[in-house]
Amino acid sequence: MSVITSTAYSRDLGDELRRLRETCTGMGGRALAVNLGWDPSKVSNIEHGKVRASEIDLVQFLTACGKDIDYFEDFRQRYKYAFEEYVVQVSGNLRTVAMAESTANTITSYTAQAIPGLVQTSEYADAFFRLGGFVPEERIPRSVQLRMDRQAILRRHDRPTCLFYIHELALQQRVGDDRIMEDQYARLLFDAHVVRIVPRDVVVPSYGCVLWEFEKSRPVAFSETDLAQVFVQDPAAIVRTRLLFNHLAEVALDAEQSRSKLAEYVGRPREDHDEPGPRLA
Repeated sequence: MSVITSTAYSRDLGDELRRLRETCTGMGGRALAVNLGWDPSKVSNIEHGKVRASEIDLVQFLTACGKDIDYFEDFRQRYKYAFEEYVVQVSGNLRTVAMAESTANTITSYTAQAIPGLVQTSEYADAFFRLGGFVPEERIPRSVQLRMDRQAILRRHDRPTCLFYIHELALQQRVGDDRIMEDQYARLLFDAHVVRIVPRDVVVPSYGCVLWEFEKSRPVAFSETDLAQVFVQDPAAIVRTRLLFNHLAEVALDAEQSRSKLAEYVGRPREDHDEPGPRLA
């Protein structure tokens, strides 16, 4: 077992091991370490994603939690990629995303085609999940609830410092009916202190990404498509992501201008929402 730089995924899987210990054994970390004949720091480091545990370590840990060989094989397959600088997951898997959001000190994001999930209304999220028929009907309520649950980090007393760059084209994408869009515009205006609008005539060479920064861990860049989620800690990729946000800081409206732009959308008569532009629903 060797100490390595943790990643968003290794911290996620470490947290999963912690929860297994708590729910399956009822033991504290020190008690489990004694039971396994380990130093207590070993359990702590594994559960915080700070070390790459050996396969023997994982076998011993999971066996102590009452798990069988099939569970071990599945976890081993996931764990072997945990410390990579590039990690790809199936789109829609929110566990690693939610953990990264909840532990970040700073969240900076750019979205080009939709409102960021952390500032969506529940009605907008519901309408968005219905687009294209990709999410089964029976899963939509749960997906909406999970998105709303993630927003709890913005209500914490120690909330992360957030900045959401939103392209104006995302404001013009009609997701749901007029009432849904009006409520969404009002929600953005309420959160205008963390929103900066990129004017619709500005071309940005990015489909969107997020940068999470942590107090004691390396930054993580994140992007998502319909097919996959990508978590990146490669230093060169982080530099490139910072360059994107530096560019957005130059071309986006400032805080007061963004507030005024959002107020325009909130105050428009309904018929004005039918001006030419993309319609998604």
